[in-house]
Amino acid sequence: MSTDAVITWVDGADPAHRARLAAHLAERGGKPPRAAHSTRFNDAGELEYCIASILRFAPWLRHLHIVTDQQVPALLARLAGTPWAPRVSIVDHREIFAGFEQHLPTFNSRAIISLLWRIPALAEQFVYFNDDMALLRDVAEEDFFRDGRVVLRGQWRTQSQHLLLPRLKAWWRRRRGPHAARVGNLDAQQRSARLAGFEDRYYRLFHNPYPMRRSVLARYFDDHPDLLAHNASFRLRSDEQFKTEALATHLEIGAHAAILDNRLHTVQLKPSEQWLPRMLAKMARADRDPAAAFLVVQSLEMAPVQTQARIAAWLDQRIGRLDTVLAGPTFRD
Repeated sequence: MSTDAVITWVDGADPAHRARLAAHLAERGGKPPRAAHSTRFNDAGELEYCIASILRFAPWLRHLHIVTDQQVPALLARLAGTPWAPRVSIVDHREIFAGFEQHLPTFNSRAIISLLWRIPALAEQFVYFNDDMALLRDVAEEDFFRDGRVVLRGQWRTQSQHLLLPRLKAWWRRRRGPHAARVGNLDAQQRSARLAGFEDRYYRLFHNPYPMRRSVLARYFDDHPDLLAHNASFRLRSDEQFKTEALATHLEIGAHAAILDNRLHTVQLKPSEQWLPRMLAKMARADRDPAAAFLVVQSLEMAPVQTQARIAAWLDQRIGRLDTVLAGPTFRD
């Protein structure tokens, strides 16, 4: 069965995008929430490594759908005349938000992801990538879909509503107010699990490319249209939302249609937070570890220039730029 890749991308430096965000914040009023911080929309060139890694390490993917807001990445022009030119498409938010146009423009990845299954001509099986994700080695379709089931990576955890410390932390976040509060990833994963019937525990997903099946989401949202409409309605990330990748995970687990397999793992770099020697050590370990298959580089543009340069040099060597990959033996013939 064919499998597609879906990548969400935004260039926050685009004047038109900045104007749309500023207009929404002015209409909203008050102090901008953390969900509107520029780091959520900045582009530091990660998309090139994401696409280059897919072309190099997963050429079996049928089609790449890049989901954007009235934007086209300039690097796509470099695909012209290559075998990949007809296999990469731009999908505008207006296509997947058909029927929900009142919620556009949106600046909320959770709203966008909840509608990815509506991409026209999307394969039944697809792998969702953030634009700051990349592959670090050859991967096969069986690393994401195997024997008619999805392959998931994560760990079981207790729902925090049953634990005292997380409940106290949640109470403190509410006291600080909505502008200071961080919209928690784990809280959203737990909410998603409960929607699929997991009340006491949840399968915490690791941050790596997420395999999903279009029909599973289509059936669920056909049965729960109000949930989809609610999730799509937030123009900025909200703690009232679920995460579609986590919802899909628990729907598959609940249907006994998932394989839990952590043999491949992610290298996660946080250049704006982590000490450079620590990241250099992570990169060196990744070069020695054949199980290091996925990479996430968060907020690269916020790191010191020297740190950005060191990471880019490693990515150039480990993955390669788009032109380098396209000039390789797989694409020359």
